Amino acid sequence: MKITAIRDVVAPIKSQIANAYIDFSLMTASVVAIETDLVVEGRRVVGYGFNSNGRYAPQGLLRERFIPRLREAAPDAYQGADGFIDPHKAWGLMMKNEKPGGHGERSVAVGVLDMALWDALAKAHRVPLWRLLADRYNGGRADETAWVYAAGGYYHPGKGLDALRDEMRSYLDRGYSTVKMKVGLVPLAEDLARIEAVLDVLGGDGSRLCVDVNGRFSLEEAIRFGHAIAPYGLRWYEEPLDPLDYLEHAALATLYAPTLATGENLFSHQDARNLIRHGGLRPDRDILQFDPALSYGLVEYLRTLDVLAAHGWSRRRCVPHGGHQFALNIAVGLGLGGNESYPDVFAPFGGFADGTPVADGRIAMPEVPGVGFEAKSALWDVMRPLGEG
Repeated sequence: MKITAIRDVVAPIKSQIANAYIDFSLMTASVVAIETDLVVEGRRVVGYGFNSNGRYAPQGLLRERFIPRLREAAPDAYQGADGFIDPHKAWGLMMKNEKPGGHGERSVAVGVLDMALWDALAKAHRVPLWRLLADRYNGGRADETAWVYAAGGYYHPGKGLDALRDEMRSYLDRGYSTVKMKVGLVPLAEDLARIEAVLDVLGGDGSRLCVDVNGRFSLEEAIRFGHAIAPYGLRWYEEPLDPLDYLEHAALATLYAPTLATGENLFSHQDARNLIRHGGLRPDRDILQFDPALSYGLVEYLRTLDVLAAHGWSRRRCVPHGGHQFALNIAVGLGLGGNESYPDVFAPFGGFADGTPVADGRIAMPEVPGVGFEAKSALWDVMRPLGEG
């Protein structure tokens, strides 16, 4: 199984929405296709990948360093003993001559290609990625369904409380039981009114609502906000502080007893280890949101899971950011705690396969080889031409 071509494009995913830290008016994503010489059931095997939302398309890094390293490598440098692509060996090739540390945006570029390599490998074996992962890394055990929650509630020009309520009702109508909304951009009293509007839709059940600050608060602001929301009994309080300020996280955890969630902006197993060592997070309640697509891909995510296990954390505390099919396959195949979902934003990259409805907050995986991009028509319309050259 040899790589014969690698192609990439930049796709816009811009919108007028904003969180507490950034708007998405110029947001983009890189999409790649890795073509191989292997033909399975009359079709050439092509693996596809893209970067998760929240980070811009890393096209420069892809074209200058990481694509050439794969494209120019001898096949036996990325093949396993069985002759198929070995994503672990390919990862080593991509990271050759890269200094340690400085994980930044290069982790996004490597993650794009890593996704495509796993997609190709699963297709070569004619199995869904979740099944391949369960068999290789989870003793053959795959969850029958995954818990998913609907992420939305963004700030949008002219969007008032009635529109926010309507949005959240639409998620419940589509089978979600838990929803998430953005907070932190407006004064505290205004955000509390927004939270209470959503709680009205949820029948007052705070355990079905998550709030996300996107790292905007100072420690003092995070403490004040935490005291204000504690009586609501929310599912979790997400990324209230700068993601790299572990000492502030530890301080907040001593004052905010309910569940905290963070990790989507940490991009390596070393960053994950530092968070666990120094961030004061509690393995009995807190949620870790490392996004495999942004953090060097699944090869690195497996290392992150090993780090967590060594520090007494269950995989069930992991609920990846991103709302994409790659993370959903990983959640099902490796037994994570669930996955984020974007029913209405970041199209066509957010959301899951067509014909896989959410029921009681859970979703089942289709029996589609690879990641399953071909089963999501809007996304496949973007990807297919790239694979055809």
